[in-house]
Amino acid sequence: MTIKNHIFLILTISLLLTAIFSVTGCIDNKTTPDSDVDSHDITANQTTESDEEAILKIFHAGSLSIPMAELEEKFETLHPNVDVQREPAGSRACIKKITELDKQTDILASADYTLIPTMMMPEYTNWYLAFAKNQIVIAYTDDSKYSSEVNSDNWYEILRRPDVTFGFSNPNDDPCGYRSVMVTQLSEAHYNDDNIFDDLMGDNTAIEMTLDNGTFTAVMPASEYIEPNTKKIMMRSMEVELSSALETGEIDYFYIYRSVAVQHGFKFVELPPQIDLSSVDYADEYNTVRLKTANGNIVVGTPIVYGITIPDNAMQPELGVEFIKLLLSVDGQNVFIDNGQPPIVPAVTNDLENVPAELRALL
Repeated sequence: MTIKNHIFLILTISLLLTAIFSVTGCIDNKTTPDSDVDSHDITANQTTESDEEAILKIFHAGSLSIPMAELEEKFETLHPNVDVQREPAGSRACIKKITELDKQTDILASADYTLIPTMMMPEYTNWYLAFAKNQIVIAYTDDSKYSSEVNSDNWYEILRRPDVTFGFSNPNDDPCGYRSVMVTQLSEAHYNDDNIFDDLMGDNTAIEMTLDNGTFTAVMPASEYIEPNTKKIMMRSMEVELSSALETGEIDYFYIYRSVAVQHGFKFVELPPQIDLSSVDYADEYNTVRLKTANGNIVVGTPIVYGITIPDNAMQPELGVEFIKLLLSVDGQNVFIDNGQPPIVPAVTNDLENVPAELRALL
Protein backbone atom coordinates (compact mmCIF):
# COMPACT_ATOMS: atom_id res chain seq x y z
CA MET A 1 0.00 0.00 0.00
CA THR A 2 1.41 3.40 -0.95
CA ILE A 3 1.84 6.14 1.65
CA LYS A 4 -0.81 8.18 -0.17
CA ASN A 5 -3.34 5.36 -0.01
CA HIS A 6 -2.39 4.62 3.58
CA ILE A 7 -3.01 8.21 4.63
CA PHE A 8 -6.33 8.20 2.74
CA LEU A 9 -7.35 5.07 4.65
CA ILE A 10 -6.38 6.67 7.96
CA LEU A 11 -8.37 9.81 7.16
CA THR A 12 -11.40 7.70 6.20
CA ILE A 13 -11.30 5.71 9.42
CA SER A 14 -10.66 8.89 11.41
CA LEU A 15 -13.83 10.43 10.00
CA LEU A 16 -15.77 7.33 11.00
CA LEU A 17 -14.19 7.39 14.44
CA THR A 18 -15.01 11.07 14.82
CA ALA A 19 -18.67 10.21 14.44
CA ILE A 20 -18.35 7.35 16.90
CA PHE A 21 -16.35 9.36 19.42
CA SER A 22 -18.83 12.21 19.26
CA VAL A 23 -21.48 9.79 20.45
CA THR A 24 -19.44 7.90 23.01
CA GLY A 25 -17.65 10.99 24.30
CA CYS A 26 -14.11 11.55 25.46
CA ILE A 27 -12.05 8.91 27.18
CA ASP A 28 -13.59 8.10 30.53
CA ASN A 29 -12.99 4.70 32.04
CA LYS A 30 -15.98 5.14 34.32
CA THR A 31 -18.45 5.46 31.48
CA THR A 32 -20.65 2.44 30.91
CA PRO A 33 -21.44 1.17 27.41
CA ASP A 34 -24.51 2.50 25.63
CA SER A 35 -27.35 0.41 27.05
CA ASP A 36 -29.40 0.96 23.90
CA VAL A 37 -27.15 -1.36 21.90
CA ASP A 38 -29.22 -4.48 22.57
CA SER A 39 -27.58 -6.42 19.77
CA HIS A 40 -24.31 -6.36 21.72
CA ASP A 41 -25.80 -8.07 24.77
CA ILE A 42 -24.97 -11.54 23.56
CA THR A 43 -23.03 -13.06 26.44
CA ALA A 44 -26.19 -14.36 28.02
CA ASN A 45 -25.90 -17.30 25.63
CA GLN A 46 -26.19 -20.52 27.54
CA THR A 47 -23.03 -22.54 28.08
CA THR A 48 -22.39 -24.72 25.08
CA GLU A 49 -21.94 -28.37 26.04
CA SER A 50 -21.74 -29.73 22.49
CA ASP A 51 -18.48 -28.04 21.47
CA GLU A 52 -15.87 -30.48 20.30
CA GLU A 53 -12.54 -30.16 22.06
CA ALA A 54 -10.67 -27.39 20.30
CA ILE A 55 -7.90 -24.85 20.73
CA LEU A 56 -8.54 -21.18 20.02
CA LYS A 57 -5.24 -19.41 19.31
CA ILE A 58 -4.94 -15.64 19.81
CA PHE A 59 -1.97 -13.40 19.01
CA HIS A 60 -2.47 -10.07 20.74
CA ALA A 61 -0.72 -6.89 21.81
CA GLY A 62 0.94 -7.09 25.20
CA SER A 63 -1.16 -4.18 26.44
CA LEU A 64 -4.25 -6.37 25.98
CA SER A 65 -2.96 -9.11 28.28
CA ILE A 66 -5.18 -8.44 31.28
CA PRO A 67 -8.50 -7.81 29.45
CA MET A 68 -7.80 -10.77 27.16
CA ALA A 69 -7.14 -13.00 30.17
CA GLU A 70 -10.52 -12.01 31.59
CA LEU A 71 -12.23 -12.62 28.26
CA GLU A 72 -10.47 -15.98 28.02
CA GLU A 73 -11.97 -17.02 31.35
CA LYS A 74 -15.45 -15.91 30.31
CA PHE A 75 -15.17 -17.62 26.92
CA GLU A 76 -13.99 -20.91 28.40
CA THR A 77 -16.93 -20.82 30.79
CA LEU A 78 -19.30 -20.47 27.84
CA HIS A 79 -17.35 -23.06 25.82
CA PRO A 80 -15.93 -25.55 28.34
CA ASN A 81 -14.40 -27.78 25.67
CA VAL A 82 -12.37 -24.94 24.15
CA ASP A 83 -8.87 -24.11 25.34
CA VAL A 84 -8.01 -20.47 24.62
CA GLN A 85 -4.27 -20.09 24.09
CA ARG A 86 -2.94 -16.53 23.97
CA GLU A 87 0.45 -15.25 22.81
CA PRO A 88 1.04 -11.62 23.83
CA ALA A 89 3.81 -9.68 22.12
CA GLY A 90 4.42 -6.36 20.44
CA SER A 91 1.78 -5.88 17.76
CA ARG A 92 4.25 -5.79 14.90
CA ALA A 93 5.90 -8.94 16.25
CA CYS A 94 2.49 -10.62 16.46
CA ILE A 95 1.76 -9.86 12.82
CA LYS A 96 5.22 -10.95 11.70
CA LYS A 97 4.54 -14.37 13.21
CA ILE A 98 1.78 -14.68 10.60
CA THR A 99 3.35 -12.93 7.63
CA GLU A 100 7.01 -13.94 8.02
CA LEU A 101 7.04 -17.07 10.20
CA ASP A 102 3.92 -18.68 8.66
CA LYS A 103 2.35 -19.30 12.06
CA GLN A 104 -1.39 -19.79 12.32
CA THR A 105 -3.70 -17.99 14.70
CA ASP A 106 -7.46 -17.64 14.92
CA ILE A 107 -7.46 -14.01 16.08
CA LEU A 108 -5.00 -11.16 15.69
CA ALA A 109 -5.52 -8.15 17.97
CA SER A 110 -3.23 -5.16 17.44
CA ALA A 111 -2.64 -2.05 19.54
CA ASP A 112 -2.55 -0.14 16.24
CA TYR A 113 -5.36 -0.95 13.82
CA THR A 114 -3.39 0.54 10.90
CA LEU A 115 -0.90 -2.33 11.09
CA ILE A 116 -3.59 -4.71 9.82
CA PRO A 117 -4.11 -3.00 6.44
CA THR A 118 -0.43 -2.12 6.04
CA MET A 119 1.08 -5.46 7.07
CA MET A 120 -1.65 -8.07 6.49
CA MET A 121 -3.93 -6.94 3.69
CA PRO A 122 -4.78 -8.31 1.22
CA GLU A 123 -2.71 -11.49 1.55
CA TYR A 124 -3.75 -12.52 5.06
CA THR A 125 -7.09 -10.80 5.70
CA ASN A 126 -9.42 -8.28 4.07
CA TRP A 127 -11.24 -6.80 7.06
CA TYR A 128 -10.70 -5.55 10.58
CA LEU A 129 -12.65 -3.97 13.41
CA ALA A 130 -11.50 -0.90 15.34
CA PHE A 131 -12.75 -1.72 18.83
CA ALA A 132 -10.97 0.25 21.57
CA LYS A 133 -9.06 3.46 22.32
CA ASN A 134 -6.14 4.39 24.55
CA GLN A 135 -3.66 7.16 25.31
CA ILE A 136 0.02 7.49 26.22
CA VAL A 137 0.89 8.45 29.81
CA ILE A 138 4.09 8.62 31.84
CA ALA A 139 3.89 6.00 34.60
CA TYR A 140 5.75 6.13 37.90
CA THR A 141 5.55 5.05 41.55
CA ASP A 142 5.98 6.78 44.89
CA ASP A 143 9.57 5.55 44.86
CA SER A 144 10.38 7.21 41.53
CA LYS A 145 12.79 10.12 41.79
CA TYR A 146 10.95 13.46 42.01
CA SER A 147 7.57 11.70 42.13
CA SER A 148 6.21 14.50 44.32
CA GLU A 149 7.14 17.09 41.68
CA VAL A 150 6.24 15.53 38.35
CA ASN A 151 3.16 16.77 36.50
CA SER A 152 1.81 17.39 33.00
CA ASP A 153 3.76 20.65 32.70
CA ASN A 154 7.22 19.47 33.75
CA TRP A 155 7.44 15.70 33.07
CA TYR A 156 9.98 16.16 30.28
CA GLU A 157 12.12 18.34 32.54
CA ILE A 158 12.03 15.60 35.17
CA LEU A 159 13.10 12.97 32.62
CA ARG A 160 15.96 15.24 31.55
CA ARG A 161 17.52 15.24 35.00
CA PRO A 162 20.78 13.26 34.97
CA ASP A 163 19.85 10.98 37.88
CA VAL A 164 16.48 9.97 36.38
CA THR A 165 16.04 6.80 34.31
CA PHE A 166 13.11 5.98 32.06
CA GLY A 167 11.95 3.37 29.58
CA PHE A 168 10.00 2.82 26.40
CA SER A 169 9.49 -0.19 24.16
CA ASN A 170 11.32 -0.93 20.92
CA PRO A 171 9.67 1.04 18.08
CA ASN A 172 10.64 -1.69 15.61
CA ASP A 173 8.53 -4.22 17.51
CA ASP A 174 5.80 -2.41 19.35
CA PRO A 175 3.32 0.41 18.66
CA CYS A 176 3.78 1.79 22.17
CA GLY A 177 7.45 2.26 21.30
CA TYR A 178 6.92 4.29 18.15
CA ARG A 179 4.11 6.18 19.86
CA SER A 180 6.51 7.08 22.67
CA VAL A 181 8.85 8.59 20.08
CA MET A 182 5.96 10.47 18.47
CA VAL A 183 4.72 11.85 21.80
CA THR A 184 8.22 13.09 22.60
CA GLN A 185 8.56 14.89 19.26
CA LEU A 186 5.05 16.36 19.48
CA SER A 187 6.00 17.73 22.90
CA GLU A 188 8.47 20.17 21.38
CA ALA A 189 5.80 22.28 19.68
CA HIS A 190 3.37 22.02 22.59
CA TYR A 191 5.89 23.14 25.21
CA ASN A 192 7.80 25.46 22.85
CA ASP A 193 11.05 23.60 23.47
CA ASP A 194 13.01 22.38 20.44
CA ASN A 195 15.37 20.16 22.42
CA ILE A 196 13.00 17.70 24.09
CA PHE A 197 13.44 14.87 21.60
CA ASP A 198 17.22 15.18 21.40
CA ASP A 199 17.65 15.51 25.15
CA LEU A 200 15.48 12.49 25.96
CA MET A 201 15.90 10.12 23.01
CA GLY A 202 18.12 11.45 20.24
CA ASP A 203 21.19 11.83 22.46
CA ASN A 204 20.56 8.52 24.24
CA THR A 205 19.85 6.23 21.26
CA ALA A 206 20.72 5.92 17.58
CA ILE A 207 17.21 7.06 16.61
CA GLU A 208 17.48 10.00 14.20
CA MET A 209 14.80 12.65 13.64
CA THR A 210 14.48 14.41 10.27
CA LEU A 211 12.27 17.33 9.23
CA ASP A 212 10.84 17.81 5.75
CA ASN A 213 8.07 20.30 4.85
CA GLY A 214 6.74 20.40 8.39
CA THR A 215 6.75 16.63 8.87
CA PHE A 216 9.05 14.98 11.39
CA THR A 217 10.23 11.44 10.65
CA ALA A 218 12.04 9.33 13.22
CA VAL A 219 14.38 6.90 11.47
CA MET A 220 14.97 3.61 13.27
CA PRO A 221 18.14 1.58 12.87
CA ALA A 222 17.99 -2.21 13.13
CA SER A 223 17.16 -3.19 16.70
CA GLU A 224 20.68 -4.38 17.44
CA TYR A 225 22.00 -0.94 16.49
CA ILE A 226 19.61 1.25 18.51
CA GLU A 227 22.26 1.38 21.23
CA PRO A 228 20.26 2.87 24.10
CA ASN A 229 22.31 4.55 26.79
CA THR A 230 21.55 2.02 29.52
CA LYS A 231 22.51 4.48 32.24
CA LYS A 232 19.54 6.59 31.15
CA ILE A 233 17.13 4.44 29.11
CA MET A 234 15.72 0.93 29.32
CA MET A 235 14.27 -0.47 26.10
CA ARG A 236 12.38 -3.75 25.78
CA SER A 237 10.54 -5.46 22.93
CA MET A 238 7.14 -5.15 24.59
CA GLU A 239 5.94 -2.24 26.69
CA VAL A 240 4.52 -4.41 29.48
CA GLU A 241 8.01 -5.85 30.09
CA LEU A 242 8.91 -2.47 31.54
CA SER A 243 6.25 -2.73 34.25
CA SER A 244 8.37 -5.01 36.43
CA ALA A 245 11.35 -2.69 35.99
CA LEU A 246 9.29 0.19 37.35
CA GLU A 247 7.97 -1.92 40.22
CA THR A 248 11.49 -2.97 41.25
CA GLY A 249 12.92 0.53 40.90
CA GLU A 250 15.21 -0.27 37.95
CA ILE A 251 13.68 2.74 36.19
CA ASP A 252 11.88 5.79 37.53
CA TYR A 253 9.38 6.40 34.72
CA PHE A 254 8.20 4.85 31.48
CA TYR A 255 5.96 5.64 28.55
CA ILE A 256 2.92 3.37 28.63
CA TYR A 257 -0.74 3.11 27.72
CA ARG A 258 -3.12 4.52 30.30
CA SER A 259 -4.92 1.18 30.49
CA VAL A 260 -1.74 -0.66 31.50
CA ALA A 261 -0.95 1.95 34.14
CA VAL A 262 -4.45 1.55 35.58
CA GLN A 263 -4.24 -2.24 35.53
CA HIS A 264 -0.93 -2.26 37.43
CA GLY A 265 -1.94 0.42 39.90
CA PHE A 266 0.81 2.80 38.80
CA LYS A 267 0.62 6.52 39.27
CA PHE A 268 0.81 8.36 35.98
CA VAL A 269 1.02 11.77 34.38
CA GLU A 270 -1.83 12.42 31.97
CA LEU A 271 -0.40 14.29 29.02
CA PRO A 272 -2.21 17.03 27.08
CA PRO A 273 -4.48 15.64 24.34
CA GLN A 274 -2.45 17.58 21.78
CA ILE A 275 0.38 15.09 22.31
CA ASP A 276 -1.00 11.93 23.97
CA LEU A 277 -2.47 10.46 20.73
CA SER A 278 -5.90 10.05 22.31
CA SER A 279 -8.14 12.39 20.34
CA VAL A 280 -9.34 12.60 16.75
CA ASP A 281 -9.64 16.36 17.34
CA TYR A 282 -5.85 16.55 17.07
CA ALA A 283 -5.38 14.02 14.26
CA ASP A 284 -3.83 16.67 12.00
CA GLU A 285 -1.21 17.49 14.63
CA TYR A 286 -0.44 13.81 15.21
CA ASN A 287 -0.01 13.37 11.46
CA THR A 288 2.99 15.72 11.49
CA VAL A 289 5.10 12.99 13.11
CA ARG A 290 6.02 9.67 11.51
CA LEU A 291 8.43 6.85 12.13
CA LYS A 292 10.36 4.73 9.65
CA THR A 293 11.02 1.27 11.04
CA ALA A 294 14.21 -0.63 10.36
CA ASN A 295 12.53 -2.61 7.57
CA GLY A 296 11.43 0.59 5.82
CA ASN A 297 7.76 0.73 6.84
CA ILE A 298 6.40 4.22 7.51
CA VAL A 299 4.11 4.60 10.52
CA VAL A 300 1.98 7.76 10.56
CA GLY A 301 0.98 9.46 13.80
CA THR A 302 -2.72 8.79 14.42
CA PRO A 303 -5.08 8.53 17.40
CA ILE A 304 -4.55 5.28 19.31
CA VAL A 305 -7.12 2.76 18.11
CA TYR A 306 -6.93 -1.01 18.55
CA GLY A 307 -7.86 -3.39 15.76
CA ILE A 308 -8.84 -7.05 15.53
CA THR A 309 -9.26 -9.53 12.69
CA ILE A 310 -9.46 -13.24 11.88
CA PRO A 311 -6.64 -14.20 9.49
CA ASP A 312 -7.54 -16.12 6.36
CA ASN A 313 -5.50 -19.11 7.53
CA ALA A 314 -7.25 -19.39 10.91
CA MET A 315 -7.71 -22.96 12.09
CA GLN A 316 -10.89 -22.18 14.06
CA PRO A 317 -12.52 -19.19 12.34
CA GLU A 318 -15.97 -19.99 13.76
CA LEU A 319 -14.62 -19.91 17.31
CA GLY A 320 -12.78 -16.73 16.41
CA VAL A 321 -16.11 -15.16 15.51
CA GLU A 322 -17.62 -16.32 18.81
CA PHE A 323 -14.75 -14.80 20.78
CA ILE A 324 -15.04 -11.46 18.98
CA LYS A 325 -18.80 -11.50 19.64
CA LEU A 326 -17.98 -11.77 23.33
CA LEU A 327 -15.42 -8.98 23.08
CA LEU A 328 -17.99 -6.68 21.42
CA SER A 329 -20.78 -7.55 23.85
CA VAL A 330 -21.78 -5.39 26.82
CA ASP A 331 -19.98 -7.89 29.04
CA GLY A 332 -16.86 -7.56 26.90
CA GLN A 333 -17.07 -3.78 26.84
CA ASN A 334 -17.24 -3.73 30.63
CA VAL A 335 -14.05 -5.78 30.80
CA PHE A 336 -12.24 -3.04 28.89
CA ILE A 337 -13.85 -0.21 30.85
CA ASP A 338 -12.91 -1.83 34.16
CA ASN A 339 -9.33 -2.08 32.90
CA GLY A 340 -9.06 1.60 31.97
CA GLN A 341 -9.52 1.20 28.23
CA PRO A 342 -12.61 2.75 26.58
CA PRO A 343 -14.28 0.56 23.95
CA ILE A 344 -15.52 1.95 20.65
CA VAL A 345 -19.27 1.36 20.57
CA PRO A 346 -20.19 0.20 18.04
CA ALA A 347 -16.93 -1.03 16.58
CA VAL A 348 -15.88 0.42 13.22
CA THR A 349 -14.86 -1.63 10.18
CA ASN A 350 -13.02 -0.92 6.96
CA ASP A 351 -15.29 -3.17 4.85
CA LEU A 352 -18.66 -4.34 6.15
CA GLU A 353 -19.18 -6.80 3.31
CA ASN A 354 -16.06 -8.77 4.22
CA VAL A 355 -16.82 -8.93 7.94
CA PRO A 356 -18.23 -12.35 8.98
CA ALA A 357 -22.02 -12.24 8.83
CA GLU A 358 -22.49 -12.95 12.55
CA LEU A 359 -20.45 -9.87 13.42
CA ARG A 360 -22.11 -7.44 11.02
CA ALA A 361 -25.21 -7.05 13.19
CA LEU A 362 -23.00 -5.81 16.02
CA LEU A 363 -21.52 -2.94 14.02
